[in-house]
Amino acid sequence: MIRKEIKQDLEKDEQVEEAVKKLSDERKKLVKPTEHVVNEKTIAELTKQTPQTNAEEATKKKTNLEETPESLQAEESSQTEESLQAEESLQTEESLQAEESLQTEESLQAEESSQTEENLQIVEKNAEAEVQKTPNLFKKLFKGLTKTRDNILNGVENVLKNFQKIDEELFEELEEVLICADFGVDTTLEILDKTRKVVKERKITDPEKLKEVLREIIADILTSNINSPIVVEDKPNIILIVGVNGVGKTTTIGKLSHKFTSEGKNVILAAADTFRAAAIEQLQIWADRAGVSLIKNSEGSDPTSVIYDAISATKARKADILICDTAGRLQNKVNLMKELEKISRVIEREYPEAHKEVLIVLDATTGQNALSQVKLFKEVANVDGIILTKLDGTAKGGAIVGICATMNVPVKYIGVGETIEDLQEFNATEFAKALFTIDEN
Repeated sequence: MIRKEIKQDLEKDEQVEEAVKKLSDERKKLVKPTEHVVNEKTIAELTKQTPQTNAEEATKKKTNLEETPESLQAEESSQTEESLQAEESLQTEESLQAEESLQTEESLQAEESSQTEENLQIVEKNAEAEVQKTPNLFKKLFKGLTKTRDNILNGVENVLKNFQKIDEELFEELEEVLICADFGVDTTLEILDKTRKVVKERKITDPEKLKEVLREIIADILTSNINSPIVVEDKPNIILIVGVNGVGKTTTIGKLSHKFTSEGKNVILAAADTFRAAAIEQLQIWADRAGVSLIKNSEGSDPTSVIYDAISATKARKADILICDTAGRLQNKVNLMKELEKISRVIEREYPEAHKEVLIVLDATTGQNALSQVKLFKEVANVDGIILTKLDGTAKGGAIVGICATMNVPVKYIGVGETIEDLQEFNATEFAKALFTIDEN
């Protein structure tokens, strides 16, 4: 494009030069000598300047023309270099981003792998703890039921070893053994009727196999009642502990508090036994051991006022569980039984949204007398479950089977020792196994 323009300019210069020459020739013919000199001089100057000027311009343009390829080359080179630099920069940036992304991904994978491994280790540890925990609990249960087991198992074995076949005489002797073990008459007859059916269905002829049949039937009776949990998650819970004097209510409350706090629950105790001397002080000792708060009033004060204050504290502190101690009362004390009804009404009125459990504490050493206690307390307090204490000190543990079969009330906990950890959740299968097993392993 530039070359073309220069060429056109050169052609124009030649045309101008020819025109000037023609003009000069014509003026020589027409004008006077003086004018001719002047005009000739002027024309000569013009002629002299024009070619020189044009030549300079041509030279400049030629130089520009010569310089243009170099300029273009330099410009192209500069653009190429910049493009290469930009491309290299882009590639470098992409490479860095890819490397960072890879490192991040590897880091996340390593972290996830580490977390997974840690979680697996935790699960394995928990599983090992459960495996270790179960035998320990059974050993405690086995040891705690020693007297009851000796009473039942020894009696059953003494009967079975005297028989070569299963007949009605054998069942009569088993009946005597179970009644003496405090199963109760009705429950004993029920157990033996079921045993006869199983023997007939399975065509059992060996008397020794009756021990396994008895264990299965007793476990079925103990699990026949609906055993709801004492504590419901995501809801406030109130546990009302009732029972006669001397069965171990206060001690049981202390052990329950320890159990729940070890599970991370926020527990409050209510000292509503304002009747017995030193009952509040005794409960305070257990509260301190378990590290829980105790709501109390003076001795002889109204128990319902203590319950009211305890419910207010439970709401204010957003506690998980409120456990209420009550005065020990005999089933023939009408006024005390009515007082228990009043406490139940206060709980229903002041905290209707709470999950409520009424648990009766029974002394295993009382045997069949415990059955009458459950009957009377159930009439005034709608008993939801049983806590059977002192199983380790009696041979009358069979009473628990009779109570479950007759009263349709599930056993929640059993006490098999004096330490704070010896209150166990009741497991019917393990209990029946401990009654008819010689070896604790």
